[in-house]
Amino acid sequence: MTPLRLVVLGMMGRSPFGGQTWLYLNWLRGFQRLGHDVWYVEDDTVWPYHPDENAITDDCSYAVRHIGDSLARIGLGDRWAFRLADREGACFGMSQPQLADLYRSCDALLNVVGATDLRDDQLEAPFRVYVETDPVTSELRLANGDEHTRIAFANHHAIATYGENYGAPDCRVPLDGRRYVKTRQPVDLDLWPGADDPDAPLFTTIGNYRHEGGDVVYDGEIYRWSKHHEWERFIDLPQLTEQPLEAALKIDDPADRERLERHGWRVVSPFAMSLDVFGAYQDYFRRSRGEFTVAKDQNVRLRSGWFSERDVCYLASGKPVVAQDTGFGNVIPTGAGLFPVGTTEEAAAAIEEVNGDYRRHCRAARAVAEEHFEARAVATRLLRDLGLA
Repeated sequence: MTPLRLVVLGMMGRSPFGGQTWLYLNWLRGFQRLGHDVWYVEDDTVWPYHPDENAITDDCSYAVRHIGDSLARIGLGDRWAFRLADREGACFGMSQPQLADLYRSCDALLNVVGATDLRDDQLEAPFRVYVETDPVTSELRLANGDEHTRIAFANHHAIATYGENYGAPDCRVPLDGRRYVKTRQPVDLDLWPGADDPDAPLFTTIGNYRHEGGDVVYDGEIYRWSKHHEWERFIDLPQLTEQPLEAALKIDDPADRERLERHGWRVVSPFAMSLDVFGAYQDYFRRSRGEFTVAKDQNVRLRSGWFSERDVCYLASGKPVVAQDTGFGNVIPTGAGLFPVGTTEEAAAAIEEVNGDYRRHCRAARAVAEEHFEARAVATRLLRDLGLA
């Protein structure tokens, strides 16, 4: 494969937590391992979150340090830029003219998550790809005539999506004839090795509980973004299984936490561990017995086929995953190491199945990651399907 110059646009400095950071590091690692000249760039007007101040701020020091340290860990310490575009002189990692030249000289710009609204410099990139990691919301907004989303899509030459069930008979996401390149979440198997611990006590997960905004009304129905609606559907799960269940959830309302705990959930804060990206965050996966998790209502009801980066990291760690069904079983093998579920009864049965032959399901979980999510293979497939390889 001829080496390509690839620019990955992201938001790991803006949101310097484990989930967002590993989303990008796994993509970068996949392209890097293929021998490409890969660069990570944040370049927009959105202020970053500063954990030491617990505030959104124009102080870029934490974001810049986080990006530099994270990229150095994967051998790309001199291949990044962070620019706060509405601040004179706020360009780090390279100069503003160098960044403009990078855009013009790259073979492809990949706007991963689609969190960057492209400006003139970025529109100079000869081939631009919107990598949709949270499917459905944009499609519903487009169907409703949302102009911001229409422009965002139009500024790219191709749309890649984690909605791998798009177009299937059971998928009801309105696509309106748009062509999508289907992709999935990569994981670097060396950075996420298997962790064998048959005595690990807890099924866990990490994420946000309640999120305001993001709901979309389409064709007379409300499609929810916040996952707390789906947690409510499974709130009685601890009463149907002897398996202890722990959720590391960002919860702002004490009443939400108290309700979960009253139903038997162990609830811990993900904040500190999520900021220790290469330490406590990964250790939480390795110390887990497996994962139980839910998905957004939008993905569940419309069966997008979406699957989580977090779930893939559990699988790579050799931890079986029981996840709310979004249709991902249409494209990823299930029944050993990975189980899609729609009810509390199905979730309890899947957990019992895992614990009945735990080592087999741990091996199967790792095998699913190796065969279907390995970073180089996922990156190769995406570049091929985009016509770049």
